[in-house]
Amino acid sequence: MRYATQLSEMINAFSPAPLQIEQMNKFYCEDTMEYRTSDKYNSPIEDIFDSCQNEEECAAFLLLGHRGCGKSTELNRMSERLVDKGYYVKTVHCGMDLDLFNIVHSDLFILMGEALLQIAQKLQCKIEKKVLEQITTFWYEGTETVISQEAEELCAEAGASVELKGIFTNILTLFGKIKTDLKFNEETRREYRRKINVRTSEWIEILSLVSEEITKQTEGKRPIIIFEDLDKLNPEDAWKVFYNYVSSLSGMKFPVIYTFPIGLSYDARFSAMESYFVTKTLPMIKIETITGQPFQDGINIICKIVEKRAKLELFEADVLKNLIQYTGGSLRDLFYTINSSAKRALRRNSETISMEDAERALEELKTNLTRRIEEKEYDFLLNIYNGNKERIENKEMLLEMLQASVVLEYNGKRWHNVHPLVIKFFKEQGLITDDRE
Repeated sequence: MRYATQLSEMINAFSPAPLQIEQMNKFYCEDTMEYRTSDKYNSPIEDIFDSCQNEEECAAFLLLGHRGCGKSTELNRMSERLVDKGYYVKTVHCGMDLDLFNIVHSDLFILMGEALLQIAQKLQCKIEKKVLEQITTFWYEGTETVISQEAEELCAEAGASVELKGIFTNILTLFGKIKTDLKFNEETRREYRRKINVRTSEWIEILSLVSEEITKQTEGKRPIIIFEDLDKLNPEDAWKVFYNYVSSLSGMKFPVIYTFPIGLSYDARFSAMESYFVTKTLPMIKIETITGQPFQDGINIICKIVEKRAKLELFEADVLKNLIQYTGGSLRDLFYTINSSAKRALRRNSETISMEDAERALEELKTNLTRRIEEKEYDFLLNIYNGNKERIENKEMLLEMLQASVVLEYNGKRWHNVHPLVIKFFKEQGLITDDRE
């Protein structure tokens, strides 16, 4: 990614992908937390950062937040800081490694094993041969469905090899095969899952042995694993993955951070989760107060985020302000509209983004959002707009609206608002007649 000094560079600069560690120094914007939590000393990311370094504290976390609020960037920034302190951190991108529409808890245990072994390999950790043999035996012995001739040979080689590098290479190659099957091969996928399900305690013990060897070699610093993309699960799939297996998923001897759908914090089942996980929420950046007044500090920090990536002169007068106002503090929506605006401006051979470019991009996003709601849900949304921003009785409907990103949640004092573009739609339909902007 390059800093955008001209319009043709905007599309790359405002990619929806989170900032990677190597991009932090140039593009990361500090000091956003105060405008998320309303307290400069309150940070859910700092809380997780501190806990990961304290071996006496709970090692399992759920990080909640709207899609596009900046969770991945903040986690990458935290990873960078932990690595600087000598910790080994592995981020697992579940959206790439798994089918998010067909995922169960055992898939996470498999990816957890691969992540620990990748850390051990990078560290050149001297894991005992018997532990490596336990791993290969676990995946090979008693398999009713033949995994594949290739995988069988890899297991045999890994178990027989006495050279550290060869063992790790063979085992990690085997995990690569397992991951491919988890995503694409229904028959072998069932067998892998069955194996974890009937021998969960054995696999957890193996993970503990690997993590302990890593911890010894790093002078007491536990390995840390982050599971990304799980906040994108639909509600029932999320409960299927977590709720019935909460004790196992939270029982690791090393820190594990799972992203989690924000709407599920309103489900009655969530209170049981809080008994096992440390739960933290990364709030949206607030651009409006609960009484409907502009929150200029929040607007300014979003301008600063944009300025870290591009010259503000590429936006014509009031264009960026308009984009921020109508995306409600959602960085994902803001970047989407900047990207769309820039593309349109380029096609008309302009050197700047005009208000018309921005309005067209916002109209496209508005269409996407309003497509997710039905007329029977209008009264619920209008009730929030008209003042019921904190006490919402219909939690099931709220969960659906949060999942659809048509309701946004803000913290400090926890409250909700309807997405500004949905409000704009209601005004166009004559359902809202006041002149609030």
